[in-house]
Amino acid sequence: MLLEMDRNNAATTEPDPAFRADVLSGLSAPQKAVPARWFYDRRGSELFEAITDLPEYYPTRTERALLERHAPDVARIAGEGRAVVEFGSGSSAKTPLLLTAIDPSAYVPIDISGDFLRESAAALSQRFPGLPVHPIEANFMHPIALPPAIGRAPRLGFFPGSTIGNLTAPTAVDLLRAMAGTLGVGAMLLIGMDRVKDEAELVAAYDDAQSVTAAFNLNLLHRINRELGGDIPIEAFRHVARWNDGEARIEMHLEAESDVGFTVSGQRFAMRRGETIHTENSHKYGQRGARLMLAAGGWTTIAEWTDPQNRFAILLAEVKPPRTAP
Repeated sequence: MLLEMDRNNAATTEPDPAFRADVLSGLSAPQKAVPARWFYDRRGSELFEAITDLPEYYPTRTERALLERHAPDVARIAGEGRAVVEFGSGSSAKTPLLLTAIDPSAYVPIDISGDFLRESAAALSQRFPGLPVHPIEANFMHPIALPPAIGRAPRLGFFPGSTIGNLTAPTAVDLLRAMAGTLGVGAMLLIGMDRVKDEAELVAAYDDAQSVTAAFNLNLLHRINRELGGDIPIEAFRHVARWNDGEARIEMHLEAESDVGFTVSGQRFAMRRGETIHTENSHKYGQRGARLMLAAGGWTTIAEWTDPQNRFAILLAEVKPPRTAP
């Protein structure tokens, strides 16, 4: 199922210096780690889209059902003519539900995976032929200059999939502040957040029976080998998903199944059997925690919708003008 890549195949283009820096720093740390954003080369993006269709992976279908039901409510509150700015757009699979409901003035997808971004933007342009589409390849962790072509139209940010859960609380707050800076006072943000629930259900969603999530996780090692001249023996690692109750998060790791040594960008690393590379967090939120995080990031929650089992929520928030007193 996974298209194997030769782990000895050196990169044919100059590697992303930020990718190299993050990998070398992360592999040098006592708890080895690589930021989850580097999952999303082309193959990683394809594998993630496959994950969203898995029977164990409830977030996508639950959020989609919420959008199908409540996008008209979002449109009623937000009003027509907003420029929709999607952060981490990926395949933009859920985006048509929102665009159909709110009749936007423009659509600006932002993603770090350039090829995937452009293909998705082109497909969306064909589906909505009268809609101006302005894709931006960028890391949206910092404020981004939006295209002048969208003019002074009010903005509606879109951040589905509970992607905010991949970040620790301080980083999530920084991101929300960056989004507020990108979109400006008066902008709104529609964001998906996964809820805390039964541990078995959570772990299954990140360790599926078909091992697609395992392939997604291991693909990070393929990317390191390919782009950073690595010789990591992929077969020496296995995918691990575990629930960290104290941090209210699922953690994904790549665990060494034996003592192993390897080189990346000319630097030598060694790992003991059982040692892991921490690759992803997926934090889960209660209602109060979600609203408090949004508030810390400069957003005031104005509406919230959840499914009958309270498994997942979408929240609509707004950037209010600064206040100088309670």
